[in-house]
Amino acid sequence: MFETAVRDGVTRLRRAGTRWLSTGFDGGETVANAAYNVTVPEEWEWTDLTAYVAERRRDAGFGPEASDADDVSGPALLTGVSQRHARVAEHGSVSAVATVGVSNPAPLDPSDADGSDADTSDERPRPGTVNVFVGTERSLGSGALANLVAVAAEAKATVLLRETEFPGTTSDAVVAACDPDGDRARFSGSATAVGASARACVRDAVRASLASRYSDEQVPDTVDGARYGVAPVAETDVEVFEP
Repeated sequence: MFETAVRDGVTRLRRAGTRWLSTGFDGGETVANAAYNVTVPEEWEWTDLTAYVAERRRDAGFGPEASDADDVSGPALLTGVSQRHARVAEHGSVSAVATVGVSNPAPLDPSDADGSDADTSDERPRPGTVNVFVGTERSLGSGALANLVAVAAEAKATVLLRETEFPGTTSDAVVAACDPDGDRARFSGSATAVGASARACVRDAVRASLASRYSDEQVPDTVDGARYGVAPVAETDVEVFEP
């Protein structure tokens, strides 16, 4: 599905005329020739994310002066994880690329709460992040493409819960993609060929990237043991609807 190239901390995932649906900072649906995964340095502070990504693409040789200048309009995700930990998995018509770091975990179990509401005031990207790109050579409608985001997020959370006890981090993002000129697939749920392959590809790409990132250090097992992170909201008000 993706032709990948890595330069200077930027991974380009290229396939001409692809439809992308991103949950990242420049999210939404677009048609473009490429998407990007960009590693940011530690203690990084940047307010104009669009300008930052454009600068990083240009420095990596993916800029407007390059022969592939038409690639630069696609979505981008940011991460503190080095692109050397990116892993690709392929099955059937689907491929997935993942970079995984859990220095900023976001547990959901109420037992992990500290009695106070989660502090969500700091919206700066953290050095960890789990970024997942998943694409199919099939053509998907808007609903099926959106559902592919959910399929990828579910697979990512399942793997991370098993391997780290966290379903994700404070800054995870997913980009789903399809070929608008491919054979039509009406649905993308787990019972379909696209959905089943997507789940498996995300599972294996996330697991492999996690193993690479933490090959020589321990995965944090608590928020307190991590560099960053946030405890879950301890309690919500649940309303019962009477028939």
